[in-house]
Amino acid sequence: MKKLQNKILLIFFIIGTIIIIGMGAFFAGIVGETQDFIGTSEYVTSQDLINITDTQMNQAKILILGTILVFSCIVIVVGIFISEAIVKPLNKMIINAQKLANGESVELIELNPKKKRKKKTELDSIINIISVMNVEMNQKLNEVNRQKREIEAILLHMNDGIVAFDEKGNIMHINPAAKALLKIDKESNFEEIFSRFDANIKMDAILYLDNTAEEKIVIGDKTINVFLASYKDENDLSSGIIAVIQNITEHVKLDDMRKEFVADVSHELKTPITSIIGYADTLQDGDYDKETQQRFLSVISSEGRRMADLVSDLLTLSRYDTNRMTREVTTFDLGEIAKKCQEKLAIEIEKKKQNVECYVTADVPPIEADKNGIERVILNVLSNAVKYTQEEGIIKIYVGFVYNDAYIKVIDNGIGIPKEDLARVFERFYRVDKARSREMGGTGLGLSIAKEIIEQNNGSIDIKSELGKGTEVVIRIPAVKKGTENE
Repeated sequence: MKKLQNKILLIFFIIGTIIIIGMGAFFAGIVGETQDFIGTSEYVTSQDLINITDTQMNQAKILILGTILVFSCIVIVVGIFISEAIVKPLNKMIINAQKLANGESVELIELNPKKKRKKKTELDSIINIISVMNVEMNQKLNEVNRQKREIEAILLHMNDGIVAFDEKGNIMHINPAAKALLKIDKESNFEEIFSRFDANIKMDAILYLDNTAEEKIVIGDKTINVFLASYKDENDLSSGIIAVIQNITEHVKLDDMRKEFVADVSHELKTPITSIIGYADTLQDGDYDKETQQRFLSVISSEGRRMADLVSDLLTLSRYDTNRMTREVTTFDLGEIAKKCQEKLAIEIEKKKQNVECYVTADVPPIEADKNGIERVILNVLSNAVKYTQEEGIIKIYVGFVYNDAYIKVIDNGIGIPKEDLARVFERFYRVDKARSREMGGTGLGLSIAKEIIEQNNGSIDIKSELGKGTEVVIRIPAVKKGTENE
C-alpha cells in the first residue's frame, strides 16, 4: 500500500514541478522580451508600457487558466485511476469482510483481470488473503453444519431422552424421546417438569454446587431413570443442566423377576431341607418302632428326590440359558411318543379312573427334533392334565398335521386356570395354586423347561384355559417335508 501511495505522490510531484518550471520559463521569456523592447526603442511612452503590461498580464492569465485546466484534467484522471484502482476494490473488500463476519460466502475479487502477469500489489495480497479466508471459512462452516446434522439425527432417533436446560431452567433443547417419556406436550421449565413427579431434584445444587443427581420416577406404567449434570461454558462456569431420561421399565421387571427367582429357589430348597433335617433329628432323638422309622425314612427319601428334581430342573434351565444344552436331533413319529407318554402315566390314570383317549391322524409326517426333549415336554403336559383333572375326568390327545407342522393337542376338563394367571404360566416357579402344586410334587419349572425345549426345536407351545372348565395345550413342531424323509 505504501508503494502505491509513493507512486501517486511522485506523479503529482513531477507534474507540479513541470508546471512550475514551464510557468517560470514563460514569465522569464515575457520579461526578456519586454527588456529587449525597451532597450531597442528610442522613445517609450508610459502608454506603451501600460499596453505591454496589459498584454503580459493577459498572457499570464491565459497561462494560469490553461495550467489550472490542465492540472484539473490531470487530477480528474488521477482521481478516476485512484477510484478504479484503489477505492472501489477497497469498498468491495470492506463489504466482503462484513459478509465473512456474518458467516456469508463471498466471490473472488480481482483488481485488474487483464494484468494478472504483472507484479502483484498489496491490494492483490489482501484480496488473496480474503479469498483464502473465504475458502477456509466455508469449509469450517460446512464441517460445523455436518456435525450439527449428525448430532440432530442422533438426538432425534435415540431411545434415551435428552433435555438441555439453561441456567434459569428454561428448555433449550429436547428430543422426541424425552417428550414422550416425560409426557411433555407444551413448553415447560425445570421446576414444572420434575415437581409433577414428586422427585427430590434440586436445580441449584446441580448447577452451582457442581453436583450430579440420579432419580427413579414412575410415570404411569413406566419406570424412568433421570440422570442430571451441569455443563460448562468457555470460562468453565456452570451455564445449564443436561438431563438424560432412560426407560428402565424392563430392567426393573427383570430385576424383580431375578429377586423373585432367588427367593423361590431358596424357599423351594429350604422346605425339603427342613423336612429332611426335622425327620432325621427325630429319628436320632427317639426310639421308634420299625413302621414309624420306615415312614420317616420315606419322607426323607421323598424330600431328597424332590430336591434332586429341583436341582436337575435348575441345571437344565441354566444350560438352555447359556446355550450349553446339547440336543440329539433324530427323525421320529410324534404319535408314537404321545402313546408312550400315555403308557408311562397309566398307573396315575388308573388310580384316578380317568378316561384318556389318543387320536393320531394318518397323514402326520415324522418330525426332526430332539426326541428326548420332546418326550419330556409331552410327558410334562400330560402329567399336568392328569394331576389337575378330577377323578373320572376326560383327557383327549390329538396328534395331527397342519400347515407343514405336526402338532399334539392335549385337552382336559379339569380345574382350569384363571384368566389373570394364564399369561404367567411359563414363568419360572410360578404356580396358580402354590400349596396344591407342592402337594402334588411339582417344582414350578416344568412349563418353563417345556417352552425352552420347544423353542430350541423351532416349535411353539400355547395354552388356552377357562377356570372350572378345563385346559387345552397345543404343541407345534415343524415336520419333515414329504419327499425328503428317506433322503
